[in-house]
Amino acid sequence: MKEHLDLSITAVLPFHVVLNEEIYKVESCPQMEHSRNSAADNATSVTQFLLLGFSDLPNLQTFLLAMFSMMYVVILIGNSFILVIARVDPALQKPMYYFLANFSFLEISYVSVTLPRILYNLWTQDRRICLLACAIQMFSFLILAATECFLLAVMSYDRYVAICNPLHYPLVMNPTRCTQLAVGSWLSGIPVQIGQTCRIFSLHFCNSNIIEHFFCDVPPILKLACGDTSMQELSVYLVAMFFVASPFMLILASYSKIITTILKLPTATGRAKAFSTCSSHLVVVVLFFGSATINYLRPKSIHSVGTDELLSLFYTIVTPMFNPVIYSLRNKDVIAALRRLLLKI
Repeated sequence: MKEHLDLSITAVLPFHVVLNEEIYKVESCPQMEHSRNSAADNATSVTQFLLLGFSDLPNLQTFLLAMFSMMYVVILIGNSFILVIARVDPALQKPMYYFLANFSFLEISYVSVTLPRILYNLWTQDRRICLLACAIQMFSFLILAATECFLLAVMSYDRYVAICNPLHYPLVMNPTRCTQLAVGSWLSGIPVQIGQTCRIFSLHFCNSNIIEHFFCDVPPILKLACGDTSMQELSVYLVAMFFVASPFMLILASYSKIITTILKLPTATGRAKAFSTCSSHLVVVVLFFGSATINYLRPKSIHSVGTDELLSLFYTIVTPMFNPVIYSLRNKDVIAALRRLLLKI
């Protein structure tokens, strides 16, 4: 069993991943213990995984490390900038920027769940991750992804009230209501995602511990489970429908009313001004929900390693990197706040 597992792992891993002959030997590594099941199935239970994301590009490891490092710095600086000016500039003390500050903090947290692990793997070429660390990464990622879905829906509701009911906007979007909506977005996914993570990691993983991805995402983890996983797959699909499709439908409903109201405005200037207040948010919604929907709601039969990695890379790293640019360059209030901040410095 040991020889078979050693050979299978060595055959799959590119030569640059195997630092030395001992690093991936199952029984010689103390962190990679295996426990026996009952004699009836005689399978080996995996307690540690290997993240093989980007390992099929041996000549680009240094380039990828530099590129992802720069992207991480850009994400941290850009979103921190929006977070700071939304909190300190008096002109931005509005519900729209309160939610934008929450969104920027969310993006920093969201990226920090996956990107530091990618950098560590590329730097050390040690791609091992224990079962507990993998479960924590998946749980954190799912919680933050659910928060992003609901927070984008809340931001669209804020724009709906501002454009369609401007006279009632201060009353409807009062500080208490804004706090309730923000807290609800952060906490609403926790109970469901705890249950989903526990169900997935209560499965029995056998024969293979190789995750063909750059982080512990749901689809590649389910591929490693033994036996029938149809119930877990159905559960994942239903949860994705609730946390992705439901907020997206709310966003569509809000923007249908927003667009209808904008088209009824008498002047072109008024229409352009009204649309500019929500265009940035609409771009972010399309980027995030488009890639996430394709990745999680596709049939399992058409999943592929390359496509899954590309889509995941897009909504976990690329979109958070462009969000500050989208909100800054398309928002006159943010640009004015930046000028005031630079003048003070």
